[in-house]
Amino acid sequence: MAPRGFFIVVEGPEGSGKSTLAQALTERMAAAGVSAVAVREPGGTSVAEMARRALLEADHPVAPIAELFLFLAARADLTAHVIRPALAAGKVVLADRYALSTEIYQVDGRGLDPALVVPANAAATGGLTPDLTLIVDLPPGVGRARQESAGKRLDRLDRESNGFHERVCRAYLAVQGPGVRHLDGTLPADRLLEAAWTALAAERPDLWRQA
Repeated sequence: MAPRGFFIVVEGPEGSGKSTLAQALTERMAAAGVSAVAVREPGGTSVAEMARRALLEADHPVAPIAELFLFLAARADLTAHVIRPALAAGKVVLADRYALSTEIYQVDGRGLDPALVVPANAAATGGLTPDLTLIVDLPPGVGRARQESAGKRLDRLDRESNGFHERVCRAYLAVQGPGVRHLDGTLPADRLLEAAWTALAAERPDLWRQA
């Protein structure tokens, strides 16, 4: 019998440190003897990378419904060609964003109808859901301040209004459900990593040697 794969997703608002955390978790897993398949959304396949460029180019206006379908196309391709095959082979997959991002950003952020977004999202993923979702929570305004302090070149979503980012932050805070764990994004990076690793190791203790 093939080993059971494990699908982890790291989520959070802009500037929350989720991408840094995802990279640190990948390195921690390698130290624990597991080579994870690390992916980011949108991206990870040639089709998804083309969608990423269209979605994030700062000077490229995209209508909300077009934005939705670009995200979904990227996710569908990544899920079919990378995530599902890796899980079927018994591998650990660590994704920097997944389906929850679309429900937060396009429904709560943009105001699109969940009756459209939720089933479309399910179609794009083929119903695949994470085993563990780590949400890095951050108060509104903190992420933007971090980005400005770091001198980050802001993409199209980064440049959205304060109201947009406030809605996103609040929506993430409200997420509950099986396999969802909330992390305090105001923690120093080393303590945030420890909190994430504790949640991950508790979910699948059979996967890791001491690290």
